[in-house]
Amino acid sequence: MSITNYLTIDVEDYFHVSAFETISPPKTWEEKVCRVEKNTDLILNILEEYNTKATFFILGWVAERYPQLAKKIADLGHEVASHGYLHQRVATQDRVTYREDIRKGKSILEDQIGDRVYGYRAPSYSITRETSWAFDELIEAGFEYDSSIFPMQHDFYGIPDWPRFLGYAIKNGDQWQECDSILADQVGIKELPITTLKFGQRNLPIAGGGYFRLLPYMATKWGLSHINNKEQQPFVFYLHPWEFDPDQPRFKNASAKSKFRHYLNLGKTEFRFRRLLNDFSFGPIVDGIFSSVHGKH
Repeated sequence: MSITNYLTIDVEDYFHVSAFETISPPKTWEEKVCRVEKNTDLILNILEEYNTKATFFILGWVAERYPQLAKKIADLGHEVASHGYLHQRVATQDRVTYREDIRKGKSILEDQIGDRVYGYRAPSYSITRETSWAFDELIEAGFEYDSSIFPMQHDFYGIPDWPRFLGYAIKNGDQWQECDSILADQVGIKELPITTLKFGQRNLPIAGGGYFRLLPYMATKWGLSHINNKEQQPFVFYLHPWEFDPDQPRFKNASAKSKFRHYLNLGKTEFRFRRLLNDFSFGPIVDGIFSSVHGKH
């Protein structure tokens, strides 16, 4: 019996990404040519073709400008989850600003789809040990699960020693820590980390984004198959609509590293994505984690 993995799409546009945050701040976004609706429609059409459902973490800024997009995604049977309102890393916000951001994004989506939003993913997976206070705010805002932690080291994100698979973030005094289960009197939230591949003492990225475009597809397939077949665990895979768009406008004044990360192999994403859907089984997060961890609320 094949394992059902979690397919996630972070619905943001090319000018929202953290790699360009210094040259594309929110005050300039209204001037940009938006391509997110067309690219998201492409993904939706591919998923229909492969009869596959996913979780779409939608940026509130996008949902506000394309008010039919979240409803369309929900009506097609996918899960609508929140990516916040503005694509700002947690560490760049104070607590009040962050609180307003996540609540605004959640409210917009719930109004549009007429249903509850259970899940959240921080921009650039930016919940770290230093910003773990974000869990308090997510719980207060009514989220049931988070998928923001990347158990690896990166210049924008990462908690290298966080467990690699589904568990909880629970509060212990003033600190937040990882745990396999939660007691009735504990404060906590389900945490589904971005999947990594264990290699010696290190966790390596294997499940999406720029790593999917950088690595040969067979390397990605081998790593993900190892997680399913050897570790008997589902993996979390992620992509962005802009990764399907090799014709997107270019930021010529970005750093060489940022341009490499963002533009590498954009023309190969769709072909590789189709291979991925053919080789693995996928479903939305909400259908998987609430059936396997204490039942859906």
